[in-house]
Amino acid sequence: MQRIGVFVCWCGSNIAGTVDVKAVAEALKFEPGVVHSTDYQYMCSQAGQNLIKDAIKEHNLTGIVVCSCSPRMHEATFRKTAQSAGINPYMVEIANIREQCSWVHKDMAIGTEKAIILGKAAVAKVNLNAPLTPGESPVTKRALVIGGGIAGIQTALDIADAGFEVDIVEKKPTIGGKMAQLDKTFPTLDCAACILTPKMVDVAQHEKIRIFSYSEVESVKGFVGNFNVTIKKHARYVKEDLCTGCGACVEKCPQKKVANEFNLNMDNRHAIYIPFAQAVPKVATIDPSACTMLKTGKCGVCSKICAAGAIDYTQKDEYIEEKYGAIVVATGFNPISLEKFDEYAYSQSKDVITSLEFERLTNAAGPTAGKLLRPSDGKHPHKIVFVQCVGSRCSAGAEKGKEYCSKICCMYTAKHAMLVRDKYPDTEVYVFYIDVRTPGKNFDEFYRRAVEEYGVHYIKGMVGKVTPEGEVLKVQGSDLINNKQINIDADLVVLAAAIEPDKSARPLATKLTASMDTNDFFTEAHPKLRPVESPTAGVFLSGACQGPKDIPETVSQAGAAAAKVIGLLAKDKLLGNPCVARSNELLCNGCSNCEKVCPYGAITYIDKDFRMPDRTTRTRRIAQVNPAVCQGCGACTVTCPSGAMDLNGFTNGQIMAEVDAICK
Repeated sequence: MQRIGVFVCWCGSNIAGTVDVKAVAEALKFEPGVVHSTDYQYMCSQAGQNLIKDAIKEHNLTGIVVCSCSPRMHEATFRKTAQSAGINPYMVEIANIREQCSWVHKDMAIGTEKAIILGKAAVAKVNLNAPLTPGESPVTKRALVIGGGIAGIQTALDIADAGFEVDIVEKKPTIGGKMAQLDKTFPTLDCAACILTPKMVDVAQHEKIRIFSYSEVESVKGFVGNFNVTIKKHARYVKEDLCTGCGACVEKCPQKKVANEFNLNMDNRHAIYIPFAQAVPKVATIDPSACTMLKTGKCGVCSKICAAGAIDYTQKDEYIEEKYGAIVVATGFNPISLEKFDEYAYSQSKDVITSLEFERLTNAAGPTAGKLLRPSDGKHPHKIVFVQCVGSRCSAGAEKGKEYCSKICCMYTAKHAMLVRDKYPDTEVYVFYIDVRTPGKNFDEFYRRAVEEYGVHYIKGMVGKVTPEGEVLKVQGSDLINNKQINIDADLVVLAAAIEPDKSARPLATKLTASMDTNDFFTEAHPKLRPVESPTAGVFLSGACQGPKDIPETVSQAGAAAAKVIGLLAKDKLLGNPCVARSNELLCNGCSNCEKVCPYGAITYIDKDFRMPDRTTRTRRIAQVNPAVCQGCGACTVTCPSGAMDLNGFTNGQIMAEVDAICK
């Protein structure tokens, strides 16, 4: 029998306001194994921890039960406290009486009764606990960054500047992401390319960074500190080590009518192309779906014109295997599809465009060389209507868009409106909005400049319908402040489309065994205390893969993720979680059920010889758990039909003891 100490925390009034903490401490005093039970106002404070240490020495305790908040908050704190006083840290159990009692019950009698029951369950478990020792595993001092936008670029640079090797995997032929498609950035109106391209060059020239462009992560195995990653490098049909990026092949390519995805299909490119002038790496790529040579075997102009001999039509996809100690997800975002928003006539008129398409129209490297021209006829628009929240903040249950606010739309619309009025003073600009949200430094001042200095007409209301009539777009909307309907004959309508995670995020999360929310954003381990870590150890989050963000916030989070990675890679060894599965060889029947359900690939099967009572040898197939890979999820224990699989720290006996304590 253990010598258990029970410590009930008030958590100020968080717990004590709805739970009679003294009654809980008094009730648990009589549980089997308990030799000391007390309460204190703030058990996680230094004074509270000293109280626990003193009680361990005075009462010769061998186990600890702390009735407090969620173990996600302070379990590590109390384990360290116990360890410093000579108790194995895995002899500590947390009874969550804050989130599960005081925060969900208003009646003190009910909250107190439930807290006592949870305390009894924790005591019952500690009575069956056994000291556990974590194993050690080496750390591979290399990081993988998935995504080459500004988030991935900044993360990679920060890690590399700390002296660690970094690989960037980017699915497009060049790094740069969405920021490379922008014209100006708010609230300073800096040139996006002027800010971004120097960082792209820094990445390309950094001795610690490798870029795998036009590549994707094929598979991820292993665990924190020791990930084994397979990268699929798509065939460019151009040798990267020979291509000089001169562009001669692009100029001579006869296939000129391929939709240019970098300009959002508003103009055409060649079958062999370099996405934009500042691309990194500055290497041409052949589009196999458009190249005449690859489809029919007839042409070969680019091969003949290339002085460097870089064209290779026989090139195949390449698979590269690397080891990494940490992985950073920076997969970015995309505007949502507007096919369900036909009330705005997006599919009916070329002059109804998205905000990102507007960025390309105003960019000097865009399809119109920076001149604001209508896509339909190339004329200058004199009346532009911007529509906010297209697909954002949709009512609960709406199938068309997203329930969340996309966060950046209000600011970039103000930017667009100001740029139009500054460059084309003869153009009238109207903005229909639900609310104007400007939560950032100098953001509200920026919005007010659009209204007060540039004369942009902001109308609080919704656009109900856009109808193309000849060269005019009939915009029907409502002015809620003046309580009237508005009809505007616009030349151009710009839709501030909601943003969503990149489509690659969901399959990537499956490969990483990382968590996602219902909107396919990656979920952080804790929204306040661990905002750049995923619940999967060794996997970190950077940028808009975790939620809508502007550029400054993205860069800040990229630096935070890099700091976490640096802290991990700086260690030579990592302590593993000892609460891992184990197989009872005598009970295992080799059915493979546990191997099939293990999401981490921690279970394999071996053939082992057993000595029988009659002195003969019998070979049996049994399960074997790799403790370094196992994450202690427990899926194998509930699947095992013979009861051979058990979980250290959460054995079947311990779980049943808790159930018995709750039910009696």
